[in-house]
Amino acid sequence: MSDTIEKIKCLIIGSGPAGYTAAIYAARADMKPVMYTGMEPGGQLTTTTEVDNFPGYPEGIDGPTMMIQLQQQAERFGTEVRIGMATAVEFSKEKGGWHKITVDGNKEVLAQTVIISTGATAKYLGLPSEQKLRGGGVSACAVCDGFFYRNQDVAIVGAGDTAAEEATYLANICKSVTMLVRKDVMRASKAMQHRVENTPNLKVLFNTEVEEVVGDQVVEGLRMINNATGEKSEIAITGLFIAIGHKPNTDIFKGQLDMDETGYLITPGKTTKTNLPGVFAAGDVQDKDYRQAITAAGSGCMAALDAERYLATLH
Repeated sequence: MSDTIEKIKCLIIGSGPAGYTAAIYAARADMKPVMYTGMEPGGQLTTTTEVDNFPGYPEGIDGPTMMIQLQQQAERFGTEVRIGMATAVEFSKEKGGWHKITVDGNKEVLAQTVIISTGATAKYLGLPSEQKLRGGGVSACAVCDGFFYRNQDVAIVGAGDTAAEEATYLANICKSVTMLVRKDVMRASKAMQHRVENTPNLKVLFNTEVEEVVGDQVVEGLRMINNATGEKSEIAITGLFIAIGHKPNTDIFKGQLDMDETGYLITPGKTTKTNLPGVFAAGDVQDKDYRQAITAAGSGCMAALDAERYLATLH
């Protein structure tokens, strides 16, 4: 079988900013990268309308356009971009060993190096009204999109450290922030809770859940229910931020690669190396702290350089 199976020097799984930046660097280093795009070609940025904080775009750019341009840049240097999803992996534990990747459940390829940039998926509430208004005022990234709601009234759902941090971030730029906590206490650390309590234009509603996001084209308000009393209420807002966590897309790597308790791949120190030789991870799949397009792109560059150096040690 190994005589007929395709052999790839550098295989990139996933096509967000991390994957495409890795592809640009790998292609320029003559590693002839092959990329499988995954289920969401272009990654999370394709669901973002305006990207205003990526360096080099003084007027801003919309997410889908930016991802098309990144793909074109990667292809200009010889990256082969293929539509397809890695569905199973069998990584070698030997230095210089070939890693076997199954694509779309039936095609097998062998790779000397693998760069994993499968990203993480933001968790949403799952309401039809919420899904309808994603990109129309519903966002899962306050740092990315908060700027568009300057001096406006917004709400945020969540109870952990990230939610508290994003709520106080929004309070700096928005007129008012209403924080919805499903239980009667916050999960956030005491320090973060104190920060929330000491922010004057930030109000916390406990035992409160979103029943419906109001609005046709854009967010206009929220219908809420108190899950302790059953009492219903409404507020007028223009932006709703969901901060209930992310799920890294790492299920197919379980049992082979080291990951933390929530499934993020572990890359020790300032490297993109995993616990297996020739396997690297970049972007949100290994970064639960920053989760920005620019940091993902930076780690994609690092992964390609790490892969290039690894290949150099094999000769």
